[in-house]
Amino acid sequence: MFCSVDTIAGMLFNRAETVTFAKVKQGVQDMMRKQFEERHVGQIKAVYPTSYRLRQEKNIPTFGNGVKKSDYQLTLEPVLGEEEKVDGRPHLSASRLLARRKEFHRNLVNIVKQHHKAFLAALSPPMVVPEEKLTRWHPRFNVDEVPDISPAELPRPPQEDRLSTAQEVLSAARGMLSPKMEKALANLALRTAEAGAGEPVASKAPSPASTSSALKGVSQALLERIRAKEARKLQALMTRDPRQEERLAMLGRLPAMARILRNVFVAEKKPALTMEVACARMADSYDAQMPPGEMEKHLRLFAELLPDWVGIHALSTDTYIKLDKGKDLGLVTEMLTRAAKEAEAL
Repeated sequence: MFCSVDTIAGMLFNRAETVTFAKVKQGVQDMMRKQFEERHVGQIKAVYPTSYRLRQEKNIPTFGNGVKKSDYQLTLEPVLGEEEKVDGRPHLSASRLLARRKEFHRNLVNIVKQHHKAFLAALSPPMVVPEEKLTRWHPRFNVDEVPDISPAELPRPPQEDRLSTAQEVLSAARGMLSPKMEKALANLALRTAEAGAGEPVASKAPSPASTSSALKGVSQALLERIRAKEARKLQALMTRDPRQEERLAMLGRLPAMARILRNVFVAEKKPALTMEVACARMADSYDAQMPPGEMEKHLRLFAELLPDWVGIHALSTDTYIKLDKGKDLGLVTEMLTRAAKEAEAL
């Protein structure tokens, strides 16, 4: 929604038009096929406070959109630096749109990190992971259950005195109504006050971890050691380097790929294949789409882990891959599975 708002607002702003919420709403809904309301503007303002300068303005040309010229309208003005000008007036360029999008995304992730931090603190035992080392969420942290962004307060049009509650009506009309009407309003005001006072306040504090009945009789010290070990394992998982993550994913695919690689060499009936041909045959047979460059990484990992099974030979004309078809495939698969488990445990 932020990207759509920025796109629509940028076009209007660069044409020196007043960016009203009504114009932005229609444009965003046409782009996204979703409802767009003022509360979404409040959420955007809450995530990225310096993105827009919001005002209530009137005497804006409306061109028959059902809004009177004398009515107040919510307007949005992109906040730009002094250096971002074209012909003397601010201009929302494509590079600035991209920078704003990245800033919004960074702010949104930081909000989720705060919820994640509170989730880790509520665990037993509590966990502390430095934000700069965090590369993934805790496996039990459900991002979809993070509360919606609370909208920031938007500017409201100046209003004349408006009576909204029974108590306000009663105070303003005292002496002007019949005794029966005054009594009815007084009873309504009293019931409203009692209903507001009687609403229970939901506790947001996490409930303390309780020991399951299935764990009764188990040593508390043993439970603490198990929980501490699990916490260390999860902390290592959340701070794992992306390159290590990529290697682990590749290791997980190798056992299934080993059978495909052997079948390729059996079908080709050649002692060696060029890397290009081997990658193409593997990509054709593998159940997930993978570009040749990625497939070559997997073949080179085979040669790194099992050099006696897969050999890679770089010659002046081309790079060739050779396979020992006589080696037991079951043993190969077992060794690859063990290597993946050992890397996972690090």
